[in-house]
Amino acid sequence: MRKLATGILGLVLCGSAAIANPAAAEPQQARTMDQVVDRVITNENRLNQQIRQYSPLVETYIQNLKPDKDLGYVPAGDKYFLGRADFSKGVQLVSLSDAESKGKKIFGSIGNFFSFAMQFLPDGFLQMIFIDTNGFDKQHYKFDYVRREFLGEVRCLVFDVTPQDKSGKGRFLGRIWVEDQDYNIVRFNGAYSGGGHSSWYFHFDSWRSNVQPGQWLPSFIYSEEKDLHYAMSKKLDFKAQTRLWGYNLGHSQQEQELSKILVETPVQDDTKTANDLSPVQAQRSWDHQAEDNVIDRLERIGLIAPKGEVDKVLDTVVNNLEVTNNIDVEPEVRCRVMMTSTLESYTVGHTIVLSRGLIDVLPDEASLATMMAHELSHIILGHRLDSTYAFFDQLLVDDKETFRHFGFARTKDEENAANVEAIKLLNNSPYKNQLGNAGLFLSALDSRAKDIPNLASPHLGNRVPVVGDLKSSAPVDKKDNPQMIAALPIGGRVKLDPWNDTLSLIKSKPIGAVAEREKMPFEVTPFMPYLTRFGADTGKPIAASAATPADPAKAEDKPNQ
Repeated sequence: MRKLATGILGLVLCGSAAIANPAAAEPQQARTMDQVVDRVITNENRLNQQIRQYSPLVETYIQNLKPDKDLGYVPAGDKYFLGRADFSKGVQLVSLSDAESKGKKIFGSIGNFFSFAMQFLPDGFLQMIFIDTNGFDKQHYKFDYVRREFLGEVRCLVFDVTPQDKSGKGRFLGRIWVEDQDYNIVRFNGAYSGGGHSSWYFHFDSWRSNVQPGQWLPSFIYSEEKDLHYAMSKKLDFKAQTRLWGYNLGHSQQEQELSKILVETPVQDDTKTANDLSPVQAQRSWDHQAEDNVIDRLERIGLIAPKGEVDKVLDTVVNNLEVTNNIDVEPEVRCRVMMTSTLESYTVGHTIVLSRGLIDVLPDEASLATMMAHELSHIILGHRLDSTYAFFDQLLVDDKETFRHFGFARTKDEENAANVEAIKLLNNSPYKNQLGNAGLFLSALDSRAKDIPNLASPHLGNRVPVVGDLKSSAPVDKKDNPQMIAALPIGGRVKLDPWNDTLSLIKSKPIGAVAEREKMPFEVTPFMPYLTRFGADTGKPIAASAATPADPAKAEDKPNQ
């Protein structure tokens, strides 16, 4: 029997495919700073070669900024890129978000990241996963040891890295963090410089994740520029987030399924009576097959996350809506999460899909329930999926054609009917007294939509629905409750694992009072991931102990010059 569950979504601002392990044959522990630097250089150059075997998905979202007297800087236009990386011949990005694009390749070292017409090049942001692919060594760089520092649970050695004189253009200038067991770079922060044109290079903060033993792969990049002058009198202000995922796309689940099949006992047919399907049952089964085909295809190419923690949250909200409205839908309603930052939702048969970006920015459970009620209404009203997807050849399309081939947006009449039905569901739900919060969210999105058109534009589904008259019913006065948050920043709720694409909810401590400038609805913010080692117990930090490798800074006080 279904039971009601509440309080599952708190407000964040307030309250396998096996790979070669480069560390398998563990070398002798470094004891001097020269040895540490040598190991860092060797590991980094090895990564530059190993990355070529992968083709992760890469998403870059850029917000141009304009000054605001009350809020500092606010969005003033945006750009969005989604593609699959191709490192086989350098740094190349095959676009998924632009079906006409064939990707732009960066030749030579770094190159310029934008033209005089202000056309951002997505390959330029992807380049920021590398420190230097053409001469990261002592001949081209000077390494100055700074200190030890923890990034999450990972103790690191921190170095300032500067190009040697006459080392050429496009060299990295900044700081690196090196984990102190195998000496892999896990974070680097700075910019590319040289040639007297430093204003042509963006500042960035690049992070890596320990996805397998001894294997740290690029995962997040934050970039920001203020008052960057170009083309004589023109000025650029922007913030950008780049995410990478899908390194082990599909392999882990396939191996698990194959292993399970191999150890299972032979299946016996115990059928005693006929189990033929009626025409209605046959049609439902056919539609369900089409639904399964689509979801499986989108998961295999990395656009839908594997089943996990966030799905369970969505399932609970749907359950609450069904229980309080005495709804029993067959086949059972399922929930999944699309990996992208764009704000959208849609149904695929009886599967409700919300984008990670939409879940990120929703401020509370009532706002989430509003989105879910709208999509559940499509299912209740019988708005069906194109059943031709039950033919498997309909799924065999090139990745870059995905957004052109698939589409789950509803007609205007279907959207209006779902809005009416959603209000009925919400008024009978445990969220009925909190719908003003959802109205506040919809109003905030409406006021910002013109400044973030790419974020608000869906790939496969509909724009965020304006359910009934909720937008006009927001009862909260910011003057009466200055802590009320209409929407969270991008990345405010969900974190992703770049190796296996699993999603989980961010678990952060309450921070108390939030200033108006700190609310940042729908805005880009820096990445500050809590780093852990592969297989480590994330429940508590790993303390430094006698078993921790010796700090080379104590063995040799002088840093390498």
